[in-house]
Amino acid sequence: MRKTAIVTGASSGIGAATAKRLAAEGFNVVLAARRRDRLDALSKEITESVPGAGRVAPVTLDVTSQESVDALAAAVDTCHVLVNNAGGAVGLDSVATADLADWQTMYDTNVLGLVRVTKAILPKLIESGGHVVNVTSLAAHVPYEGGGGYNAAKHAAYAVNDVMRLELVAEPVRITEIAPGMVKTEEFSLVRFRGDEERAAKPYEGVPEPLVAEDVADCVAWAVTRPPHVNIDRIDVQPRVQAAPYKLHRE
Repeated sequence: MRKTAIVTGASSGIGAATAKRLAAEGFNVVLAARRRDRLDALSKEITESVPGAGRVAPVTLDVTSQESVDALAAAVDTCHVLVNNAGGAVGLDSVATADLADWQTMYDTNVLGLVRVTKAILPKLIESGGHVVNVTSLAAHVPYEGGGGYNAAKHAAYAVNDVMRLELVAEPVRITEIAPGMVKTEEFSLVRFRGDEERAAKPYEGVPEPLVAEDVADCVAWAVTRPPHVNIDRIDVQPRVQAAPYKLHRE
């Protein structure tokens, strides 16, 4: 019997790569994100190109909407793995110049969205002896200038992750945090800088080999395929040339 994984934020980047990797590991995969056209295309790609792929089900999801999350929960009969990947950064302002609307957006998606989805799916995870994987960031653990809003949101997500592990210790549910450093994806930096391609490219200039989405997907797949009695608490993953969010070797 195939297990079922739900991946939020599955329309691009780490979410899409994780969905592909879990399909390759033998999971049925529920692709959940706002952009249904991208989900449909990804579903077709996985079905046609991943050997032995099981059922792939695209579901339109806005993690900031309780109605949308409730619809996701109603559409899924069982869940063995939930990957809370939806989120992202907006802006790079200092605290003194902070746009509080940006901070609110980051908190709503990275924190409340994670809680909303987990709360809705948790009964199915307890029933299946499942696994929650929360994709945060090294920004959750190491502050950096200009990162106040994102640091705060991801730190809150990290706190929720660890509280869940405490609260669910008597249940057959594993809780894992994946905290990536610099990952070069098609959209993360572009969204952060509101579509400014020149600014979006700058963080990666001179960095010989940043992580790519598949590197993070590999960490997710490894964590969820450990024996049921093994819990991987946290994986910090960054490119070799990165020592901290603010310390990179550039060529």
